[in-house]
Amino acid sequence: MKPNSITAFFPAYNDGGTIASMVIAALKTLQKVTDDYEVVVVNDGSADYTAEVLDELARQYPQVRIVHHPKNRGYGGALRSGFANARKEWIFYTDGDAQYDPHELLDLVSVLRDDVDIVNGYKITRQDPLHRIIIGRLYHYFVKYVFGFHLRDVDCDFRLIRRSVFDRVSLESDTGTICLEMVKKFQDAGFRFAEVPVHHYHRAYGKSQFFYFPRLYRTALQLAQLWWKLIVKKEHLVVKERKEAGELKETGN
Repeated sequence: MKPNSITAFFPAYNDGGTIASMVIAALKTLQKVTDDYEVVVVNDGSADYTAEVLDELARQYPQVRIVHHPKNRGYGGALRSGFANARKEWIFYTDGDAQYDPHELLDLVSVLRDDVDIVNGYKITRQDPLHRIIIGRLYHYFVKYVFGFHLRDVDCDFRLIRRSVFDRVSLESDTGTICLEMVKKFQDAGFRFAEVPVHHYHRAYGKSQFFYFPRLYRTALQLAQLWWKLIVKKEHLVVKERKEAGELKETGN
């Protein structure tokens, strides 16, 4: 199945050294997939020269749109902003730090079928410092057990998603826990996944914004809140049932 149109978007925070190559690679790749495409970059309050690079890209390429956040809203806030600003039938996103290759969007597109709603990448080998690999592995097995995930790699931020999915799923997280919230809500709503192996690369520019105590602390709190809302109270399923009941009532069935 060939998508009619695609939005590719990148959340960017202090990614001035990598974001230009990511945008240009996405533009070149999208040309091979469809004639109807756009690239959106969410500059999440960057303190380096990311904003200048992005504004220049938007001047040079009419398919590029920039969303500037005056203040940093967190990774979840940047993703939610990107999803809200996407205009095309499918949404592809990955991070602006160049740890994934936008050219591999072609691999995601290659497995699209009418019965697939989300194509989720999974890292072939994680290219990070040893402590991050260990923490990431422990985190993966912990959240997979606690939240009941079926995917191989919940935290692989290399995804292709039908835009219509967000008509039924709303996201709330501001931190990196948005990946857990997103996948759990997609899974519980009955959306269908395909999985594709993708390469993961060493960070060439900047530093990870995740492995700092204040951020880890906020993420842990939000993780606990998500568990309470999604697993214990199942709030998203209650909302889903109410929506479906309302739709049935409107149609008279």
